[in-house]
Amino acid sequence: MKIIGEKINGAIPKVAEAIEKRDSAFIANLAAQQEAAGADYIDICAGTNPDEEYDALCWLIDVVQKNAQCPICIDSPDPKMLKKVFQKISLPGLINSISLEGSKCEILLPVLRENPEWGVVALCCDDSGIASSVEDKIRIALRLIEMAGEYGITPDRIHIDPLVLSLPTVNSSAMDFCRAAGEIKRQYPDVNITAALSNISFGMPARGLVNRTFLAMAMLAGLDSVISDPLNRSVIETIFAANALLGRDRLCRNYNKAFRAGKIGAL
Repeated sequence: MKIIGEKINGAIPKVAEAIEKRDSAFIANLAAQQEAAGADYIDICAGTNPDEEYDALCWLIDVVQKNAQCPICIDSPDPKMLKKVFQKISLPGLINSISLEGSKCEILLPVLRENPEWGVVALCCDDSGIASSVEDKIRIALRLIEMAGEYGITPDRIHIDPLVLSLPTVNSSAMDFCRAAGEIKRQYPDVNITAALSNISFGMPARGLVNRTFLAMAMLAGLDSVISDPLNRSVIETIFAANALLGRDRLCRNYNKAFRAGKIGAL
């Protein structure tokens, strides 16, 4: 299970303030903490006014690269912005994201073709919006995989996000995600499935409980990576426990090792 650290995002008020003030120490600490906690990628999203996004992303990339060694997941709703800042990133990472919206694929798939060590997050949405039905999630995912293939991008470089909706809004959201993920993996076993974990619990009390229960369900359905807070101990515990329960941890060695190291279990 790959963890994409979500904490450097301008949608978070304290991060937005740090970006505005160019508080390098604050951002550097977030990057270092996430890496130390085991993040495989550090997501960077400026979340600023479009006129200010380029300068903010360049500054964030510079600070993160000076203070962490793990790859960057560069995040923006604007594909032209992603292409513009791409050359400033030194280690291969993830582009976040493509979809069937507008010209995102046409702009970013050529970049991925020329940079074969990079991966991409692919969202199940199109010009009509977020796919809500299982059938639409599968249809869009398969089309994204096919389009990427036309550019020589293999499924193992793609992280499909079927886009889980908040449970109070769509009561079948978790099951829809899992059904879609299972069918996508059946047709393309090498493709990666990802999710923004906290979306499932938006608007609910005790969100952590809902998040980690959904995490275990999604792992059974084929989840390979998660966009989450790597500093959240309960998420890490759930990943270790679920891997053991799913038979992905021979003799529970990783689980036991994590327990002895104090990463899971009673504090």
